[in-house]
Amino acid sequence: MYKYDQYDHAMVRARVEDFRDQVRRRLAGQMTDDQFKPLRLKNGLYLQLHAYMLRVAIPYGTLNSTQMRKLAHIARTYDRGYGHFTTRQNLQYHWIKLEDAPNILGELAEVEMHAIQTSGESIRNISADHYAGAAADEIMDPRPWAETIRQMTTFMPEFSYLPRKFKIAVIAAEADRAALRWHDFALRIVKNDAGEVGFQVFAGGGMGRTPFIAYEIRPFLPTGQILSYLQAVLRVWNRHARRDNIHKQRMKILVHELGEEEFRRQVEEEFQHFLSLGEDFPQAEYDRIAAYFTPPPFEAGLPEEIDRTDPDFAVWVDQQIAAHKAPGYAIVNISLKPIQGIGGDISADQMDVVADLAERYSFDELRVAHTQNLVLPHVRKADLYAVWQSLRDAGLADANLDLVTDIIACPGLDYCTLANARSIPVAQKIADRFADPERQRDLGELKIKISGCINACGHHHAGHIGILGVDRKGTENYQLLLGGSGDETTSQAKITGPGFDEDGIVDAVERAVERYREVREPGERFLDTYRRVGMEGFKEAIYG
Repeated sequence: MYKYDQYDHAMVRARVEDFRDQVRRRLAGQMTDDQFKPLRLKNGLYLQLHAYMLRVAIPYGTLNSTQMRKLAHIARTYDRGYGHFTTRQNLQYHWIKLEDAPNILGELAEVEMHAIQTSGESIRNISADHYAGAAADEIMDPRPWAETIRQMTTFMPEFSYLPRKFKIAVIAAEADRAALRWHDFALRIVKNDAGEVGFQVFAGGGMGRTPFIAYEIRPFLPTGQILSYLQAVLRVWNRHARRDNIHKQRMKILVHELGEEEFRRQVEEEFQHFLSLGEDFPQAEYDRIAAYFTPPPFEAGLPEEIDRTDPDFAVWVDQQIAAHKAPGYAIVNISLKPIQGIGGDISADQMDVVADLAERYSFDELRVAHTQNLVLPHVRKADLYAVWQSLRDAGLADANLDLVTDIIACPGLDYCTLANARSIPVAQKIADRFADPERQRDLGELKIKISGCINACGHHHAGHIGILGVDRKGTENYQLLLGGSGDETTSQAKITGPGFDEDGIVDAVERAVERYREVREPGERFLDTYRRVGMEGFKEAIYG
């Protein structure tokens, strides 16, 4: 993983001291809240319903045991003993005191972490496939490119005062594990017919009030031209963006209004201008960064067999383990979705357990998934039973990856000032309704995603079953959506009809699931069945 050099250390420490002075002036009454707001947002600090919330960046979802232990320490010292992993591979603390925020940022800097550009109108934390560097199906590790883009866009003036937030994802496999086409700008590493490595480029995706799936705007871009191309995209957006209307400032609106072809034409025009200026960026700089992502020293000749004598362990292996590129190794998915738990939440003690496992069994590396789960990317198959035992003892061994209880949910009205409805209790009730493990496995892959408002932090547009909480005449009302997907077959979920109250939405979900079970054909997932029978095949069951 990437290690800070002297410039990184100096930059982050200077940012901490600047913010320390800004907080001092705010607490002394020398700065109004309106004056302070843009400064705190640049440092990932939000003011929510009950306290300040700090969002910590975890670039492309990669961190080590030292960093995880620091996150645990901060949770114990400055919060209420836990943290919340988000759909952008960040960590949020929801009970922060303003006077403590500079000290937290100082402690993060000690372990090469920060909260820069995790909020505000900037390029947000760049996300990637949480199996990057380990997946058996990837062309190459995409994280060196994600880190290269992160470094070239951090504090770059043209990228610092954007019309709205801007989200980037990078993957390197046909399988999309990062919701690629739901991003403003997205790159899939591909090979052309000549065997050259480059980028398939997408632009104009996003959720929220007006969801759009990104268009492919270039089937192949040479890797050495990525900085010029990204600048061209941002320049076109900056030129036309509706800065007078917050609801029309995202790039997806511009792409939609200009049209795919006209947007592509203007980007190509700007791109040619940048290319005429000369070299995009030195290959030596990419090589410097890529050197930090050298694969671990995998052992040769390891056994492939896994002893499945323990039936509970066998179930966990079948559900939580993914194929690794190195023989004798496996990718371990750690569920943060226990029944009656809160999706994405993890206690400080559990953070320490995961840190210990990463250090001992996974070359001191772990990942955050956009699904609000964790990953140990490089575990010997011979060590899986010991890892499972430790996770079981820590309450982290649920075998429900991609099943009906593996629910993505935003913090909702329990925490967020923007929310119209609560997400957490709905997720808990649905998980409780489907708590029977055999029932979950019988239903198979079924992704439920819940947002407490139209901003879609819970990715409800991409759920096989999506739930959106809205305010209906002062009461919480929940819309049910079907047919969304964030994988390589990206699709947008559609509203089924009138909404429900909190208990009603849980019943409606169960009715939809039972209709799937009744009409599915052999081997069909919920999403496959929905695409075959359509909305009308479900509405009668949902509404009666």
